[in-house]
Amino acid sequence: MNSKIFKSFKNVFDNNFELLIGFGSIFIISLAILLDKYLYLQACPLCILTRYVFALVAIVSIVGFFINKKKFSYVLILITSAIGACVTGRQIYIQNMSIEDIASLSGCSMPFHTQVEYFGAYEAIKRTLAGGPSCAEDGLRFIFNFAEWGFVFFLMFMFMCAIKLKNN
Repeated sequence: MNSKIFKSFKNVFDNNFELLIGFGSIFIISLAILLDKYLYLQACPLCILTRYVFALVAIVSIVGFFINKKKFSYVLILITSAIGACVTGRQIYIQNMSIEDIASLSGCSMPFHTQVEYFGAYEAIKRTLAGGPSCAEDGLRFIFNFAEWGFVFFLMFMFMCAIKLKNN
């Protein structure tokens, strides 16, 4: 039984790797939206930015499935996952700051989409990455919080891409 499961996972990993990453990212975004809606959680701007990075990973990986340059798509997935790890790493850093340091942050004063409307995409991303008190909230926990789970998934994507690049 275990060998059958292992063989099927290896088959998916070898033949449909990009789809695995793409649909995994879409599943993570969907789960976050569902948890927000049904548990009445309020996502901070860094959480929203993390969802956009997961969407970017999904787009890059699904497009990479349809092109024949596999090594190029693995590198793009690796780069977008590294960006996601940086974003979630920043949020984890903010969550572990002292209360005095958190109070001095002023980047996440309004929702991400509102910041994009007022300041443009570049400035909104810059302000969001600066962080704020809403980004320091731990929120719901299932072993880890959302930012830590995002960090784990981005690291898994990077690790799997590194294995794929090594094998090609």
